[in-house]
Amino acid sequence: MTITTSVGPFPATATRTVHRGDVELAVYECGNPEGVPILLIHGWPDTHLLWSRVAGLLGGRHRVIAFDNRGAGSSSAPEAVEAYRIEELAADVRAVIAAVAPGERVHVLGHDWGSVIGWELVAATDAASVIASFTSVSGPNLDFLGAYLRGPLTSARLRGALTQAVASAYTVAFQIPKLPDPGLRVLASRWPRFLAFFDGLDPALVETAPTLRTDMVNNLKLYRANIRTHLRHPRPRPIEVPVQLIVATGDRAVRPVVNAEADRWVPHLSRVEIPARHWSPISHPAELARHTAAFIARVDAAR
Repeated sequence: MTITTSVGPFPATATRTVHRGDVELAVYECGNPEGVPILLIHGWPDTHLLWSRVAGLLGGRHRVIAFDNRGAGSSSAPEAVEAYRIEELAADVRAVIAAVAPGERVHVLGHDWGSVIGWELVAATDAASVIASFTSVSGPNLDFLGAYLRGPLTSARLRGALTQAVASAYTVAFQIPKLPDPGLRVLASRWPRFLAFFDGLDPALVETAPTLRTDMVNNLKLYRANIRTHLRHPRPRPIEVPVQLIVATGDRAVRPVVNAEADRWVPHLSRVEIPARHWSPISHPAELARHTAAFIARVDAAR
């Protein structure tokens, strides 16, 4: 099968479908077909469209790959909550990489739950053979966070835990089946206006998938399948892949404290701050593209 990529932002339809068991993953590619491959992973309640502006900026030099996570967009949506365990989503990423860039080491950029997935991806013992680098935006390593919350009690740690607890209060409602569904269905119809309120975005910049309403509700399973398990029984693992944290200083959902002790587990760690809120791929695509491309260049030069 011949696969072509778009020279601009993502094409309107998937360039290929990757199968992993019963799950079909819709993959979208653009940019330079001969360029260094970079895989973009979205979070809740987004699809690959979250990355449209970032992809357009990276595409001149890189081969840009994105896909709709299971439960979102044009990909399959399993029914069982257990199907949304972070290990399953990380395995989906490995399946996409094996299909679109066999034998290559791919750079990864993740946002929100896409970043949570990325952290699980690079924690695998063989991650360095597949992943060249990982850039994390507005998404915690749940195991690092769980270990942090169980660390020695200090005033600084208590302040940090309370700050993130307030920011994450909405996730309590997300844990209860059916409870948030009616509100989310209404919110979906007003999503650009909500992001204008919550994130200060120009609503005209918000590109939503036609599946947004069902994606919002269906992907609450991410919260139910993962948060309590990882925070109660964290498994922090050393990560050998070079990692860059892009910290959005105004993020109301993910506070900087979530990665306060990442350097304990990641020897090759870089940090950079941007004056953004949570949905920085929409509001600050140029900064994300610039910092990601520069980090990739440094990692590749060091090799």
